[in-house]
Amino acid sequence: MEAVVDLGGVRTWYAVDGAGEPLVYLHGGFSDSDELDPVHAQYAARFRLYTPDRRAHGRTADVEGPLDFEMVAADTIAFLEQVVGGPAHLVGFSDGATAALHVALRRPDLVRRMVMISGQFHRDGLLPDLFGDDLAAAAAGMVESPLAKRYAAVSPDGAEHYPVVAEKIMRMAFEEPQLDVAELRGVQARTLVVSGDDDVVRLEHTLALYRGIPDAELAVVPGTSHVLILEKPDLVARLVLDFLTTEPVATRIPIRRK
Repeated sequence: MEAVVDLGGVRTWYAVDGAGEPLVYLHGGFSDSDELDPVHAQYAARFRLYTPDRRAHGRTADVEGPLDFEMVAADTIAFLEQVVGGPAHLVGFSDGATAALHVALRRPDLVRRMVMISGQFHRDGLLPDLFGDDLAAAAAGMVESPLAKRYAAVSPDGAEHYPVVAEKIMRMAFEEPQLDVAELRGVQARTLVVSGDDDVVRLEHTLALYRGIPDAELAVVPGTSHVLILEKPDLVARLVLDFLTTEPVATRIPIRRK
């Protein structure tokens, strides 16, 4: 089923599939919920799967003004309350993972379990100089990319709006977020942190995220980059679904969890 819901003035497109406990998938920047397509059926076989397109992404139009993670978190909270009707598992990739983290900190009552794939809690987590110093020029240089072509095919704002959105996404990633490690202690949901071993999110930052969230679990996928969900989709899906559907084992030589 596909539908549109008004989330505080943001007409948000989403799809629903499957049955069971609710799971909301939050896609990454420059993308849309269709990035889950390679393993969509695996998720929908286990959960009631909700796949919204975040504001300014996919089939959801942009809104005037900058993007920030507090805004995206507010959209997600409204989606959980208005569409899901209560708490759900959150699985987020890249910007979507960072958005899920903000939701878990603001509204722990709405998050059952959380999976953060290649997310960050602070802007310093990204490797520097990915797009250079001139983000507007970098955004303009992406107009012929596959990401831009996908945006043009589905966005209600049209192809000409892509550089505007691309610059907003870059600024959100590089100027936000700015959470402190100590704030991570506020996460109450059982959490899995996932990363590629050659990710644009520094592994040192991923370790700080893992260590900062109480009792978090960690998976580093070998031979992958930031887009590990596309490079090894089945392996990532197995890790995520196993985490969401099983209880933690009693480790025999606990160190961190002792």
